[in-house]
Amino acid sequence: MSADSTALTASAHQSTTPALTSVTFDFKDAAQSLISDSLRHHAMVWTRNGNGLVGFGVAAQIHTQGEERFAQARQWFAQIIELAQITDPIARPGSGLVAFGSFAFSFTSTFASRLIIPEVVLGKDGDQAWITITGPAAKLAGLQFADALRMAEAKLASSGIPAQEPGEIELTTGQLTAGSYLEAVTAALGQFEARGISKLVLARDILARSTKPIDLASVLRTLTEQYENCWTYAVDGLVGATPEMLVRVTNGLAEARVLAGTLDRATEGADASGYAQEKLFEDPKQRHEHQLAIDSLTESLNPISHGMLSPDQPFILQLPNVWHLASDVRAELRADADGQVPSALAVAEIFHPTAAVCGTPTKPAGVMLRELEGMDRGPYAGPVGWVDSRGDGEFGIALRGGMLEAENLMRLYAGCGIVPGSEPEAELAESWAKMRPMRQALRAE
Repeated sequence: MSADSTALTASAHQSTTPALTSVTFDFKDAAQSLISDSLRHHAMVWTRNGNGLVGFGVAAQIHTQGEERFAQARQWFAQIIELAQITDPIARPGSGLVAFGSFAFSFTSTFASRLIIPEVVLGKDGDQAWITITGPAAKLAGLQFADALRMAEAKLASSGIPAQEPGEIELTTGQLTAGSYLEAVTAALGQFEARGISKLVLARDILARSTKPIDLASVLRTLTEQYENCWTYAVDGLVGATPEMLVRVTNGLAEARVLAGTLDRATEGADASGYAQEKLFEDPKQRHEHQLAIDSLTESLNPISHGMLSPDQPFILQLPNVWHLASDVRAELRADADGQVPSALAVAEIFHPTAAVCGTPTKPAGVMLRELEGMDRGPYAGPVGWVDSRGDGEFGIALRGGMLEAENLMRLYAGCGIVPGSEPEAELAESWAKMRPMRQALRAE
């Protein structure tokens, strides 16, 4: 963070709300590779299939914790918007004043959830590209496109780390050993009936320690190339490529992609014709797990929406490391008494946590997780993404990723849905499959 932006940091116990100016310019001559060319170690990133947002610097930010972490971030951002002077001729999702966010999975976590407004944002959506500059009014007076371009180029130049050959990676036990994970799965299976729980998503972590500083730009480039149909994200050291969209809000339309039911493609014969159809689509256990996730989402969506569209059957999503059962759900959001529909951040708060990352029913499953997992998930499986001043935005679930805890140390996470009939050894193997994208990106495969 720059010295100028330090005073613009707020916390849950601090009411500092800066008056910002935000100016967006049409970037007509931007290269088609604008987003991929902009990936840097110190960048905030949200991208899929070459489109998305990359942010640099900090114009303002807030850190929150506890049960009110979402509400405090929403209130702060609403105050920012109310005081801000926003010039945005593009007027599409992701243009204008934008904040990147990463939120802890649990209200008990020691991880500080955060909402960050970058000083510079590069955006691309199809053939449309833009630059947004945000900061104090006095600093941006008379700003022209040439000035914005120079500021963006300066941020790109200062946000990298020196190029070097990657270090050797050693993978070691995290907060939960493999043996402890097997014991947790076994314990969960023995308690389902007595506690009225039909599904529990148990996670584990490992540590990736490098002999040299880890270059997040290199990790991001690998993820965007190998997992282009996933949403690659980076917010303050949290990096990954999630296949699961918690919510996208565009002009009052909410959309979500639900995943539940997984098959490792490295399993012998897994890529044979019809294998995923048989082992996923036609498997009662996998279909039951998927339906629990759909029911959890629609239960959360019903009170705030109308005209919901949910498919009768899931589809099989093919990723380089796994197969998933997937369903896309959409609905029109209901306006409140003032005619305002919930923002992407507000809907993310309502949806979180879903059955796909917690369990069913979610509240008793959350209690059971805290008893059996034995670790602080931090931002893993929490919402990660962005929201703009119109309330449009995209929040994925922070899966298939890791948190940079020191310049040469990253913590990787993965979780598996445990239902009656699950086999502990198979769930442990699935967790390794889900860590494969990050292990590959770190060159630890």
